[in-house]
Amino acid sequence: MAVGPSIFAGVIPWLLTRWQVRRPVPGGWPARLAGAVLVGSGTAVIGHSFVRFVTEGLGTPAPIAPPEHLVVGGVYRHVRNPMYLAMAAAVAGQALLLGRPKLLLYPAAMAVPVATFVRLWEEPVLARRFGAEYEEYRRNVPGWRPRLRPWRPTAPVNPGTCR
Repeated sequence: MAVGPSIFAGVIPWLLTRWQVRRPVPGGWPARLAGAVLVGSGTAVIGHSFVRFVTEGLGTPAPIAPPEHLVVGGVYRHVRNPMYLAMAAAVAGQALLLGRPKLLLYPAAMAVPVATFVRLWEEPVLARRFGAEYEEYRRNVPGWRPRLRPWRPTAPVNPGTCR
């Protein structure tokens, strides 16, 4: 089920760079350190998101095995699309680690198609599947700019899962 993120944040950046480090790396060790933080954080958020889908949603992010419950715990209390943001962060981190600024063009170019897909396909599917529960979540949690304070639903969405 991790095929999508693996292709987006792993295979395609490898095809674009062969993960060859440009010497010297622009920005030196601070850029490489920031890159490592972005890759590590992005990877952790992707992993956390998959775990939330399995444990809270009782499904996966993949349309062939969708979650039974709306996933609103963990990082999903801060932003509705953490996996897309995490994948972009992981690619940006690779750009910094490898000293390959052109790699930053890839997530930038993918931003519009991904946002369009979310708006025209994912959001309507979630609205049909979860109804008022999703609409309340959507009103309170931004799609792309994480809120600093975690959202707490007025009534338990999935009892015992909003940790």
